[in-house]
Amino acid sequence: LPISLRQAYYDQAKALMEGGCDVFLIETIFDTLNAKAAIFAVDQLFEDTGERLPIIISGTVTDASGRILSGQTVSAFWHSVRHAHPLAIGLNCALGATLMRPYIEELSKIAGDTFISCYPNAGLPNPMSDTGFDETPEITGGLVEEFAKAGFLNIAGGCCGTTPGHIAAIAKRVSAYKPRCLHEGNTGFLSDLKAA
Repeated sequence: LPISLRQAYYDQAKALMEGGCDVFLIETIFDTLNAKAAIFAVDQLFEDTGERLPIIISGTVTDASGRILSGQTVSAFWHSVRHAHPLAIGLNCALGATLMRPYIEELSKIAGDTFISCYPNAGLPNPMSDTGFDETPEITGGLVEEFAKAGFLNIAGGCCGTTPGHIAAIAKRVSAYKPRCLHEGNTGFLSDLKAA
């Protein structure tokens, strides 16, 4: 892995840890190699300091192909980063909840005892709306509620286009449901561009 990229992640993680952070969120991952550079940097920091913090890893599916920009499927992405033993694995950005649903469902089925996080955009960009995106807080809250009702989620939030109103609507709607139960995941997988 490029030492300069890994060093940049290390320096950022060290400053966050010194500042008192509670968790590392490696997010909006378009390229798993970059995620691995961040993971290795954080692992090195843990080794150097003797202190460990939880890690959450969140990828970004860029379109209806179900792949991150570097070409991996959601399943291949999970199997590429699961060695980090994240507290949660999830998806964020690029898509609204409607388009994100099949990929969150897939993660919830394969991630075993790892929590699932999801923070979609407020729909798709729409320059005619007040927020620049096409979903109101009520719409986004209702869509994320469907994920919680189906048992897909442990952590919910919002990404681009979401406002405090969106987050409040999501929190209110998902609070009626129990978090995703932990599943016994499959263990014998290799990763490439396609599903394992």
